[in-house]
Formats: sequence, C-alpha cells, structure tokens
Amino acid sequence: MRRVTGLSAVRRAVDGFCATNLRAGNPVYRHPLSQVALFSTSNNNSSARSHWFSYDRISNRSSRAAAHAVAGTMLFSVATTALVEEVHAKEPVQAKFRPNDVVLYQYEACPFCNKVKAFLDYYDIAYKVIEVNPISKKEIKWSDYKKVPILMVDGEHMVDSSDIINKLAQRINLTAPAADSSSGDDEEKKWRGWVDNHLVHILSPNIYRSTSEAIESFDYITSHGNFSFTERLVAKYAGATAMYFVSKRLKKKYNITDERAALYEAAETWVDALNGREFLGGVKPNLADLAVYGVLRPIRYLKSGRDMVEHTRIGDWYSRMEDAVGTSSRIQAQPE
Repeated sequence: MRRVTGLSAVRRAVDGFCATNLRAGNPVYRHPLSQVALFSTSNNNSSARSHWFSYDRISNRSSRAAAHAVAGTMLFSVATTALVEEVHAKEPVQAKFRPNDVVLYQYEACPFCNKVKAFLDYYDIAYKVIEVNPISKKEIKWSDYKKVPILMVDGEHMVDSSDIINKLAQRINLTAPAADSSSGDDEEKKWRGWVDNHLVHILSPNIYRSTSEAIESFDYITSHGNFSFTERLVAKYAGATAMYFVSKRLKKKYNITDERAALYEAAETWVDALNGREFLGGVKPNLADLAVYGVLRPIRYLKSGRDMVEHTRIGDWYSRMEDAVGTSSRIQAQPE
C-alpha cells in the first residue's frame, strides 16, 4: 500500500486506468484469458500430469473518451473534498534483486504458469515470455525438464511453479518465505498447498463440463497460439472432444460428482479463509493470495469463471487482486 493525497492520488489512479485499458499489442493484461493452451505440468506435492485448454474473451469496452470522462469526474471530486486516499500498489522488489534477464517458458492458459506470472506481475519483475508449442515443444528441446513453467533468471534454470516462487520469494527477502518450513507462515503454506492439491484439479472438469464449453475454450485456436496450420485444425476439432472426455476421467479420479458445485464450494472455502480480511495476507496479498489468483485467471472470463463469480462471494476479492497485481510486467522479447 502507498499513501498518496489529493490530485496526485487520482492522477496516478487514472494513469493506471488508462494504461491498463488502452495499451495495445500486449496479450496479457487485466483480462488475460484470451488464450488456449495444452500443457503437462506438476506441482511440489504431486507428479501427476494435467492437460489444459482455455479460451478468453478480450474485453475492449474501455475507450480513451470514457477514460478521460472518468478522470474528470475523479479530479473534480478530489478537488472539492481534498480527501486523503489509500490506494493499492504493486510491491517493488528490493534493490538487491534486479535480474537482467528473466524468461518464462509457458502455455498461456496453464494455471501453474499463471501462478508464476501473478508473482512476477505483483512484485514488478520484468520478464519475457516464450510460448511453447504444446505438440512439438521445440522451444524447450534444450531442457531435460519437458513441462512448463520453466523460468530462466540470468541463465539459472528454475522449474515447478511452487519451487520457482519459493526461490524468488527468498531472493526478494519476503518476511516469511514459504520455502522455509521452520519460519514460513503456517496459514500461507496451508493454502498454497490447497491450491496445488485441490483447487487446480477442479478447473478442467469445469472448463470442459459440456461440449459447448469445451468448444468455447478452443475457438481461440484458429487465430492464436504457437501452432502450425495443421496443428490448429487438430486442436480445434479434436481437442475439444478429447478434453471433454478427459474431464470426465478427471471427475472420477478426484471424486467430483458435480463440477460446478465443487468450484463454488472451493470459492466459498477461500472466502471463508479470508475471515473478513481484504486478503489472506491482511492489507496486502501474500503468496497464497497470488497462487489462488494466478490459477483462477485462466478461467475468470470463461463461462465457468463467470458462473463462479455470479454464484459465490469471491468476486470482490478477485477484483481487489486485479487492482493489487495491476498490469503485466511482461516485456516484448526482441526478435532473434
């Protein structure tokens, strides 16, 4: 949190609003679900592989005229009331951790990749993204580890989303890094484990609950993604069907009888864990907040995510997390 006053507070808020809604040419911002991806990945507590496709609707409702209309109203309000406001802001990393080159190998809709990106975005660590072709995986041929995410930090090879976050958290000197079992915050660790061992397993059965929802997740593939023309056709017409049946097997494996009810229950369980706090971390997000937010980003604007927000209390927390994490810290990679 940063405390700012008067016109300065509003000006910063408006600048952020305009930048978020008007920035062009970058595929991952406030509504990051405009992608489809197939992935195999694992977490710290399980070696089981999961397969994921996802689709996002990009919201283009904001315009420059609307942004400045809002700005004028806000400025007038502050000028007449002279209120002191407290606004959420990204957490800057300590000066001692300023990596020169951070590269994330990912599938855009992979929840574990989005966990890592939520951390990087919140702590304002600039990173480049290399989208991995989920069929050929040619972009990670050099790596013995054939899953994503893979993070390269000044040449150092990091794998597994939770382990990546633990290492980065130690480097920026978080007060209670979850990587340290002797001093880590027990509540934070508990809920990070819940994300990896429970929440993520509910997502695929919801995304591919019906043929129409599965097809929704694959519409994107005709014009986006790191695929050849043939691969696009295979993904579009065979992928939705395959993942529909995979989701049924996942339901059985994880004893899910009603996928929507399980999703709603998980959302309510998380809100209950907040116990009236803005975030699990209190006045600002901790690693558990970032983990839940990260894995939910790939479904937020799909039908399953819209239903979740409509039928549970998680929407307010999610909106606060969007504000706290802010715009992406992703930078464009230079063409080779």
